[in-house]
Amino acid sequence: MNQETKKQEILDAFHFRHATKEFDPTKKISDENFEFILETGRLSPSSVGYEPWKFVVVQNQQLREKLRGITWGGQGQLPTASHFVIILARTIKDTKYDSDYVANQMLHVKQIPEDLFEQIKVRYKSFQEHDLNLLESDRSMFDWASKQTYIALANMMTAAAQIGIDSCPIEGFDYDKVQALLADEGLLEDGHLAVSVMVAFGYRKNEPRPKTRKPIEDIVQWIE
Repeated sequence: MNQETKKQEILDAFHFRHATKEFDPTKKISDENFEFILETGRLSPSSVGYEPWKFVVVQNQQLREKLRGITWGGQGQLPTASHFVIILARTIKDTKYDSDYVANQMLHVKQIPEDLFEQIKVRYKSFQEHDLNLLESDRSMFDWASKQTYIALANMMTAAAQIGIDSCPIEGFDYDKVQALLADEGLLEDGHLAVSVMVAFGYRKNEPRPKTRKPIEDIVQWIE
């Protein structure tokens, strides 16, 4: 396949993708295809390689119904989506530069030599304390981690669109109530995780309106 064909395929996927409000409940995504979608999330980049996310795939209908009561943005998606994912972000307990999580991530996952890790940890400390002022509050650290989850979110939705699968990102929920529900379900690792965003996957029930966007000249500024 030549480059022009590949570019057109990618653009076609972006035109195909839309925020699907209601899915066809009779159509299910195959295990193979959903594993592919999750793999694109796993392979996504994150700031300083922390991978501060966890993907909770909610197929239990009782839990979905509980979520529906506190997720106003998922009223049509929760009952009909083939797969429903809650993306959790790691809290300051894990993302602070001197946490056990960071040490494990760098030494064992990324396999950075210990002496090198001790050097770059100084940079992580400065990055969090001064460059971005992340240590001002627990919320600042969580928001930073949450931003990373949106990279994985976008990659999963784009990958899904490229194989003809619909999706819808969902931020419309009561954060405190969802947190409490997930804590009751034992999904937050004793405060090491918190809800960032949700996303539903499946096959559209209805065709969407044509896609509208601002013209490119309104959103891009070149400085040469």
